[in-house]
Amino acid sequence: MNLPAYLAPFRPRILSALRGYTRERFSKDLGAGMTVGIVALPLAMAFAIASGLSPQAGIWTAIIAGGLIALLGGSAVQIGGPAGAFIVIVYGIVEQYGLPNLLISTACAGVLLFLLGFLKMGTLVRYVPVSIVVGFTNGIAVLIALSQLKDLLGLQIAKMPADFFSQIKALAT
Repeated sequence: MNLPAYLAPFRPRILSALRGYTRERFSKDLGAGMTVGIVALPLAMAFAIASGLSPQAGIWTAIIAGGLIALLGGSAVQIGGPAGAFIVIVYGIVEQYGLPNLLISTACAGVLLFLLGFLKMGTLVRYVPVSIVVGFTNGIAVLIALSQLKDLLGLQIAKMPADFFSQIKALAT
């Protein structure tokens, strides 16, 4: 089947990577995978806790997502792991809508990302100004740091709100 030129053919990298796969490459991949796992699993646990979930949720997420990235990814030299920017988003969804709706929104986001990749919409990221990316990243960092202040200061706040001004109010109270 010939796709129109504006659509990206979907061919996971694993299909071509396994051709000619040797024991030597396996040993190198095993070492790299263990290194990534040693970093990613505790990080995933920390991100889950900061997102208001259990550490087990972080471990399962890292394992499943890491496997899917390895199987469906498009590069032989990239790794996939937990992203700190999602802490604020996940925490907000869990706080307001609960864990079942987080799972639904995650599935919807996955379908959306797949469609955007299929339609080659990832190239639009070139048009996002660097200042927007820097501002977004700094905003996320401030929200993450603010959400962890209660633990740093030893404050007894039963449930930290997700949004900035509510967090400031809760910390001040």
